[in-house]
Amino acid sequence: MRVLLIEDHRPLVRALQQGLEEEGFAVDVAYDGEVGDYKARTADYDVIILDVMLPKGDGFSLLNKWRRDGLQTHVLLLTARSSLEDKVQGLDLGADDYLTKPFQLEELLARLRALIRRGHQAKDPVLRLYDLEIDTAARTVKRAGQPIHLTPREFALLRFLAYHRGQVVSRSQIWEHLYDENDETTSNVVDVYIRYLRNKIDKGFDPPLILTRWGEGYMLRGEE
Repeated sequence: MRVLLIEDHRPLVRALQQGLEEEGFAVDVAYDGEVGDYKARTADYDVIILDVMLPKGDGFSLLNKWRRDGLQTHVLLLTARSSLEDKVQGLDLGADDYLTKPFQLEELLARLRALIRRGHQAKDPVLRLYDLEIDTAARTVKRAGQPIHLTPREFALLRFLAYHRGQVVSRSQIWEHLYDENDETTSNVVDVYIRYLRNKIDKGFDPPLILTRWGEGYMLRGEE
């Protein structure tokens, strides 16, 4: 999943970026409202993490403009201001969630996972398909009851396919959601990770769940 972090406190940015990437998120960063606004409008993000107090445009103003212009991306507000009025203002402007500083990384991750599930209309953190179980909270995978170890990138790819099960997704769509703006790999790397996943998810099991649609992309087999 791809996240845009708009925050001007650089030590916090470094800590959050490291924590998010360790959990398999692709993270783009903006240190002020002007750059954040540009990135939010020119790339497809699963969630935007938005600080309220920013140089070159505050978070409330940005959020108001985004919603007015029809930007539907989920927004999680970060702020050091904990008053009820600020929380109400942020939510009324269209924020999907609100987190007050200081906070624990685990809570931020849980809130991000919840927003992503909401975006895919999935209330249960465990995604089930045939005999495959993907626990998006614990980041564990089982097939036919057997635990399967995946790297963070492999898990992110499987989770993305699972949220779009039964739908063909192109290499470029996958790449855009799994890699950040600074990654120099190309969409061809998706084929490599699909092969890795097939060796772990499908090899020795039936039916195969990861399908290729030649000239279009990949999909996770739909409902039985």
